Amino acid sequence: MLHSKKSVERARAMSQSGSPAKAILYAFLANFGIAISKLIAALHTGSGSLMAEAIHSFADTCNQVLLFVGLKGSTKPADEEHPLGYGKLSYFWSFVVAMILFSLGGLFSIYEGWHKLKYPEPVIGIWIGLTVLGVAIVLEAASFYGAYREAKKMARKESLLQWLRTTRNAEIVVVLGEDLAAILGLVIAFGALSLVLVTSNPVYDALGSILIGVLLIGVALGLAVRLQGLLVGRSATPELREIGAAIIAGKPGVDALFDMVTLHMGPKILLAAKVRIEPTLSIQAAAELIDAIEHDLKVAMPEIGWCFIEIDP
Repeated sequence: MLHSKKSVERARAMSQSGSPAKAILYAFLANFGIAISKLIAALHTGSGSLMAEAIHSFADTCNQVLLFVGLKGSTKPADEEHPLGYGKLSYFWSFVVAMILFSLGGLFSIYEGWHKLKYPEPVIGIWIGLTVLGVAIVLEAASFYGAYREAKKMARKESLLQWLRTTRNAEIVVVLGEDLAAILGLVIAFGALSLVLVTSNPVYDALGSILIGVLLIGVALGLAVRLQGLLVGRSATPELREIGAAIIAGKPGVDALFDMVTLHMGPKILLAAKVRIEPTLSIQAAAELIDAIEHDLKVAMPEIGWCFIEIDP
């Protein structure tokens, strides 16, 4: 019983987490402003690296909208056609975002760099481009910090890298991945333009665009692999499974917990368990015991949307 109470306290602490919506908003505001400034600078300077970064930022801006659509859509109530709700919409739209990052961001950047290599053009107004990139690095770093802060709230005392490997929250993983890719891309573009300034050779600008494209494709593929498991179906985190098992096994009247299965349906979890109860319990008492178990599980873990307990002798 004491173990069960400790499990409840741990689960309640876990529910006090950060907000994916805030992380998305930080990224949207930063990317939209950065995209406009990059585009103006790219058109003025003729820089392929800047144009690649402008397209990257516009793609990221659209991505934030799609992530928000997925986040809100996942909260739609269940209906006859979708009895377990729409929770996995967040995973679907996060996967679409990864593909957009791959296609619009990565492939266009590589094409822009190849085009500049084949048909080199002088880069003018380099200091304007460098200034825009410098400001963009600061803004993207601020956006990344905002997403990082929300992620740290969700991770609590756990290592952030470990949490990112195990979390079932797709939106925050995608936002952090995009922001990190954006910062690295800006650094590459800044370095490429600096080399053009020093050497007067536009080839470095073209190579910078290609490197940015390769970076974006790598990040997009990494996100796609990470999201694959969520689309197929993953269990709750080990900590939540441990809490659920402790609550069920520690309930007076339960002789043994044979098996427990959990499945993430977006932000909500489906939990099913097979238990053996004390043989002296009446049917009425057994039904009340099952109701009490389901109640305790949902109080301790608000993430649980569906709970099924089966009695097996």
